Amino acid sequence: MTTPKTITGHLNRSQTGPQPTIECHVPSSGGKYPGLIIFPGGGYNFHAPHEGTGYAEYFVQHGYACFVVYYRVGSKGHRHPAMLEDGMAAVETIRGRAGELKVDPDRIGVMGSSAGGHLAAHVLTSWQHYSHALSLRPDYGILCYPVITMTDPHCHKGSRSSLLGENPTGKLITSVSCEKLVSSDTPPCFIWHTWEDDGVAVENSLLFASSLRANRVPFDLHIYAKGSHGLGLRAEFPWAHECLRWLRAVD
Repeated sequence: MTTPKTITGHLNRSQTGPQPTIECHVPSSGGKYPGLIIFPGGGYNFHAPHEGTGYAEYFVQHGYACFVVYYRVGSKGHRHPAMLEDGMAAVETIRGRAGELKVDPDRIGVMGSSAGGHLAAHVLTSWQHYSHALSLRPDYGILCYPVITMTDPHCHKGSRSSLLGENPTGKLITSVSCEKLVSSDTPPCFIWHTWEDDGVAVENSLLFASSLRANRVPFDLHIYAKGSHGLGLRAEFPWAHECLRWLRAVD
């Protein structure tokens, strides 16, 4: 693997504020690789390294070109739609520069954990609202203990306030609750969570999987009994192995 380089994301539309930086982890050998765009978790307040660079270092060893996105966050004063625009900018940038980055433009997925899982799910369910010469539709999604709903009683309130502010309207809350945004055009997904997660309730993953099922979108759903929130690759169960198996199937 070559030393990671950083590029700047760009979305061909009106975008306020700074554009996202993208940390590139690309295998050093020749050829085109499937791409994995990674959104770290952190409650929309920070970027957890083990859910960003940590994932990239793992998946690049298995033949994936990985791109960690440092999207705007609420602790810096940003609110929706800044985060979604940064997610879309990452898809556009990686697909648009696929040749330079050694990526197969028809095999680009998104991955996110916790609040980063919400951003990944938001990109998976909202790409069609962004018009561009290049398709902004990811080819697959990987959601690790994701925040999905912004509605009570199962929302992660910290992520909601960082994304939407302290007193969002009901209409705004509904508009970013990803289980309500799934359609038949949503890409296939791999989802995992733990039953005893007391940070983000497992109902988030169950709600999203139920919506995928209702829209006949294929998915793998893994609910493990034990494990705290934010495990990443430190989990004692083989979710990453199962994810690689799934990725080879969807590729």
